[in-house]
Amino acid sequence: MMDRLPELIDPVVFAERRTELVGKLELGTFTRLAEFMTEAVGKVDVQLSFDKQGRDALIDGSVQTELMLQCQNCLEPVAVPLNVVIKLGIVTVLEQADRLPEGYEPLLASGEKMSLREIVEDELLLALPAFPKHDFQCVDLTKHSSGLIENSAAEDPSKPNNPFAVLAKFN
Repeated sequence: MMDRLPELIDPVVFAERRTELVGKLELGTFTRLAEFMTEAVGKVDVQLSFDKQGRDALIDGSVQTELMLQCQNCLEPVAVPLNVVIKLGIVTVLEQADRLPEGYEPLLASGEKMSLREIVEDELLLALPAFPKHDFQCVDLTKHSSGLIENSAAEDPSKPNNPFAVLAKFN
């Protein structure tokens, strides 16, 4: 088992050697993920096991972290814990993806060493919530929604309430 995480890995060689990686990566080093975070502070816990099943090289493990994202309701920072289960099968051509064991996603490897950081970052990006928000009601929706209704009615009282009334003119 390796406690210090390497920058580059050869997943096929690691699978043949049945290597286990356990360690931490700094959140600040994930450039693509930083675009979604309000602050890039903290660490990502990485636990990966490389193994062979028949001719298939497989990666099993997990990555865990807590990201500071922007709440889509109030636009304030919100802590979002991520616990991502990783099940990857190493393939050199996409046709090999069909023969991977059930539940494994293909990871296209060209025979060269791969960046461990990029693999972990890809998995975290895929696990991001579409609409991060607080667990509690962070915005008073009654105050905002009633104001919208009043404002739209006050704009032009001569407009009909039916948005499809305009279509009646096209007969």
